[in-house]
Amino acid sequence: MLTILHVSDLHFGPPYVSKVGEALLQIAPSLHPDAVVVSGDLTQRAKPAQFAAARAFIDRFPPVPKIVVPGNHDVPLFRVAERLLRPLDEYGKCFPDSLDRVHRIAGAVIVSLNSTSPHRAVTNGRIRLEQLEFCRDAFGGLPDGTPKIVVSHHHFAPAPDYLRDETMPRAKRAMSRFLDMGVELILGGHLHRAYVGNSLDFFPFEDRKRGVIIVQCGTTTSRRGRGREREKNSFNLIEIGPEMLQVTHFIYFDDDGHFAPLSRHLFPRPGRRFVEGPRGAVGRAARIIVCETEPVPEAETPAGDEAVTSR
Repeated sequence: MLTILHVSDLHFGPPYVSKVGEALLQIAPSLHPDAVVVSGDLTQRAKPAQFAAARAFIDRFPPVPKIVVPGNHDVPLFRVAERLLRPLDEYGKCFPDSLDRVHRIAGAVIVSLNSTSPHRAVTNGRIRLEQLEFCRDAFGGLPDGTPKIVVSHHHFAPAPDYLRDETMPRAKRAMSRFLDMGVELILGGHLHRAYVGNSLDFFPFEDRKRGVIIVQCGTTTSRRGRGREREKNSFNLIEIGPEMLQVTHFIYFDDDGHFAPLSRHLFPRPGRRFVEGPRGAVGRAARIIVCETEPVPEAETPAGDEAVTSR
């Protein structure tokens, strides 16, 4: 079992809400994550003090691997010369070696990508062809059943609501490549509201039997939520077992002063299918199902081990 605590859009600076941040740090150890993913927008205006505060905050999470990517707010917006010439210098001082990396954790391979595009697509970002080749190399030759996960800040598909977000340029190209690579899960932020679903809802490719699971996180510690999460805070807990993948969506409740689950979403792992089972067959799962499957070889990386390579 691999458990990932997925937070995003911290927005350290004026939008950051300290009581919500403390509530997150309080609940995190009880979730027993194997890794913490922070999918961008650590700061509001890419200032050194904001990055330092974000780093100090992330260091207070449980002592597990931290997978961090930058967002568009981590690139200077109004300091134009800095944005054009050295856009991620301040980010890199607090989060060195965190661009385009391969993480091997508990038998899974997680590729974190820098989707910022300070010169061409500041708001909506971009994934370049060389990054897709980097992913292909990282995911090639893995044993069957290895979870293949991509993390970026910007979204590859819009949330299915009334706000009508623009997608990342050439998102369809990237999604097609991910499908060919056998990517199972994409984690992201940017939208300031959660979405849990499948790429086939947006990109109905021909001859595709299954899409990629998409898990977008809302803003975890700022009051810049949008749509159904306006002025709300959220995070996701992803649990990946040999037969199923479960996403639990947590919301911060102001009246109680803590995070609590709002919904759970269950997906079969590749090569599995769902059949009806007895009540309680899947424990905490929201739907009463069990999986029928043939045994799949486990990945070679021992559980709990981490290895990292970078491009």
